[in-house]
Amino acid sequence: MSEALRDTPRVNAETRRRVCVAAQAAGYRKNPLASVLMSEMRRSRAGVLLGVIAIVDLDGPESRPPSQAYYHRELSKGAIDRAAELGFRAEVFIVGHGGMTTRRLDTILQSRGIHAVFFLPVSDNPDVTPLDWTRYAGVYTDCVIEHPALHSICPNHFRAMLMALRQLRALGYKRPGLVLQRHHDERLLHLWEAAHWAYQTHIGTPRVKIPVHLPGDIGQKGFTKWFKKHNPDVVLCHRAEVMGWMREAGARIPRTHGYCCLNTMMNPDVPCAGLDLQPRLLGARGIELLIAQLHRNEYGIPVQPSTTTIPARWIDGPTLRAMGRPVP
Repeated sequence: MSEALRDTPRVNAETRRRVCVAAQAAGYRKNPLASVLMSEMRRSRAGVLLGVIAIVDLDGPESRPPSQAYYHRELSKGAIDRAAELGFRAEVFIVGHGGMTTRRLDTILQSRGIHAVFFLPVSDNPDVTPLDWTRYAGVYTDCVIEHPALHSICPNHFRAMLMALRQLRALGYKRPGLVLQRHHDERLLHLWEAAHWAYQTHIGTPRVKIPVHLPGDIGQKGFTKWFKKHNPDVVLCHRAEVMGWMREAGARIPRTHGYCCLNTMMNPDVPCAGLDLQPRLLGARGIELLIAQLHRNEYGIPVQPSTTTIPARWIDGPTLRAMGRPVP
């Protein structure tokens, strides 16, 4: 019966037809997860029952800036480890930028019987519509994916920004200044910027509203002009080189000014205070969401895609100090 349902030519065509009609009448639905397990068992001489999850890198490590590489490695590590704990093997597939095409990936996944796809974040809007989505469950590990619209998991950027600003306020900083690349802000749905604005409007020091420095590309000349004009006592940014620009503009970190990194995983070799967006936890929870879809036999583009968010952790560091205390 199983061979008839798999449409194997070893079974007579008329027999296959009658079996399929009977199965449909009984409400039978093929379970791709079971197919994956059986495929793995047949391929493995040791008979180990493993499902396979595809971790898909749409940018490729070669095209990724070094500041982002560590974050992606941590995210992948969290996903791979959690998959193993739950009885699955996760394999990385490189697509685009020197890797395979999405259509080639689709062919490989189908031939391997892989039905779970875990996408790493990309800098632009990803398009994975060439995959035959009737066969797959998918999760994207950033704010928004629209082609197609899948379930996603990402850091809680709005909440993280408010947490950082409250921590800075508790240390005595009164003039926080936010520096973001415009494309980055847009890709994250302006959540960093919105939280900064909300803090200045409802929580921060009255009448102190420093505009966000939001250039197309963060450079020293534009930053220095903004820094000298608005005189923030602490700068929030992703880029560690900003601290050098602050020093050249007269700041002494942390004696006179502070620096708060919005993603400490982007500068692992530069000790900074700031936010740990917890990429390992994000990868682990993303895998849990994906495997849950497999167990529920949910495949295809979701009718109502959802977004799961992970809170950030605050990290103390040498780039901040309690401003009310005398400097030793």
